[in-house]
Amino acid sequence: MLSQILLGLCLLGDSLAAPLVETRQTTTKKCVSPRVRKSWHTLSTAERQAYIDAELCLMSKPGTLGLRGARSKFDEFQAVHVSQAEIAHFVGQFFPFHRLYVWAHEEALRKECGYTGAQPYWDETVDAGAFSKSILFSETPGFGGNGVRNGSLACIQTGPFASYKNPIGPGYKLADHCIGRWISDMATSGASQATVNTCLAKTNYLDFWACVESSTGPHGAGHGGVGADMTNPVSSPGDPIFYLHHTWLDRIWAKWQAQSPEVRLKEIGGNNKPAAAGFPFPGGGGPAGGLPPGFDPGMFFPPFDPRDLARPDDVPEPLVMGDVGTNVTLTHKLQMYGTVPDQTVDEVMDIQGDVLCYDYD
Repeated sequence: MLSQILLGLCLLGDSLAAPLVETRQTTTKKCVSPRVRKSWHTLSTAERQAYIDAELCLMSKPGTLGLRGARSKFDEFQAVHVSQAEIAHFVGQFFPFHRLYVWAHEEALRKECGYTGAQPYWDETVDAGAFSKSILFSETPGFGGNGVRNGSLACIQTGPFASYKNPIGPGYKLADHCIGRWISDMATSGASQATVNTCLAKTNYLDFWACVESSTGPHGAGHGGVGADMTNPVSSPGDPIFYLHHTWLDRIWAKWQAQSPEVRLKEIGGNNKPAAAGFPFPGGGGPAGGLPPGFDPGMFFPPFDPRDLARPDDVPEPLVMGDVGTNVTLTHKLQMYGTVPDQTVDEVMDIQGDVLCYDYD
């Protein structure tokens, strides 16, 4: 695990080797009534329950898109992530891809299941260093508690998702399994307000992206702190907490963009593919780089087999469309496999533009 983490940091550094930045002209915005995304901590009990009920609804609805391994509408979103994982991490489109991906999930909650709220986020700065005590892991209304170790699995035992059998994962495998968690408070320091502020202080997209996606930053803290399914770079959306984590990351990006919108709503760059195949996931993290003293990933996460990352023949090769060469451009197409229409990076740079229409509290 430690070698995978260190390799992930190297790959992230490699992906920033070509600091190409592209800009575009500002266009007329169609968004006039943005829905407001709020922190889970501030939602009422009724609002929390409404979100949980909508997610359960997606889990109960049969999939219709013919995506590999997906039985339900919930599974379909996981299948999209599986198909794009190789070109959605350690790359410049990390933020735009996940922004559109979370938007697609939110649209499904509303259109398929009658959800009337906005996609909530998990303000992980509130729980940094103490994920195990977070209200998000309440039995009701919440996402259920920690997993119980049984061999290589750590199945959650409580809450609304305890009985869900996920047919996708781990990684590229297709096998029914529980939703697993193995929460590590030690792995969550990168979610601190101080770390977020450090990232927000970066003056260009490449440095900001590296700060957030690194194993010691907010992205690694959320995945590593929840553990188990969330530490798998391919199939991590099998835990519904994924969407609140990545909505929080999107909020951080939106806040960074808002500091200088005339520049940052037009700025993108970085490699469009990872530097090497078989990338690991940046689990764990410390406040200043490297791992906390005495940190042993094996103590907190179920065993992770790197062979799970070997893409089988029946998984389509992800395509980098719209880019000339190896750098991310504003014309890079983000593929959503029918969950919502595909969009270019340019079309999702603004959360209140022609395609997206939301704000944060």
